[in-house]
Amino acid sequence: MSRSIRGLALVLAAVLAAGACGGTGGGKRAADTASDSEGAASWWRPKPRTTWQWQLSGRVDTSVRAQVYDVDLFETPAATVAKLKKAGRRVICYTAIGSAENWRPDYKRFPARVLGKNVADWPGERWVDIRQLDVIRPIWAARLDQCKRKGFDGVEPDWMDGYKNDTGFKLTARDQLAFNRMLATLAHQRGLAIGLKNDLDQIPQLVGTMDFAVNEQCAQYGECNRLVPFIRAGKAVFHAEYELPLSKFCPTSKKLGLSSIRKPLELTAKRQACPA
Repeated sequence: MSRSIRGLALVLAAVLAAGACGGTGGGKRAADTASDSEGAASWWRPKPRTTWQWQLSGRVDTSVRAQVYDVDLFETPAATVAKLKKAGRRVICYTAIGSAENWRPDYKRFPARVLGKNVADWPGERWVDIRQLDVIRPIWAARLDQCKRKGFDGVEPDWMDGYKNDTGFKLTARDQLAFNRMLATLAHQRGLAIGLKNDLDQIPQLVGTMDFAVNEQCAQYGECNRLVPFIRAGKAVFHAEYELPLSKFCPTSKKLGLSSIRKPLELTAKRQACPA
């Protein structure tokens, strides 16, 4: 299964210079805002084939030709978000959700009782007991408030599949669904779109709740067909590969309607996009 590489990107952020790369698509807005069927609120929902850029390390390169930027919540200044939006881009804030990172400014808000095992291969990061919704809901709500204040249009929550990992807690698929749905409710209450990060097994239950998907390495692991429900629902699938050349996944991505790019593991600005 593919997994997040965001921890590595953030650790290396201080020493990596952001690269630059062109791509397909310009700054034209990719999708109209859609109304929430459950209430009066509304928020942006990206459509299939929307072009995107994913950069979590280095100073954000605002010149990349992509309709959507996915950048770090804490590290990206509001001024950068405003610059991107002025150029017609939509902007997504990235934040870990199913784990707690000890370099984040709000880390001390996590009580010791909700912190589990260390996330494998990611120093300074621990799993969170997502069953304790009343404890962790205010922490995530505060992050989403910050995302909204900075002007972001949506959120990419990471580690939405803790129930499939060795967290130190006996998490079930039901626990994960409850947690992910809580995140969606909090995001939508703030007028923010929310994406499903990986967690392929729960797509059937969550495709109606989430506004887009973010996936790593579905081509390498032969999983891209599992993301088709999002495309059929008129929702974008933002997909990244790290090892395969474009020729190995772009033809399938184009056929399925995925928004696919190739990125370095450090998630600098460098980007190769599938041809339109």
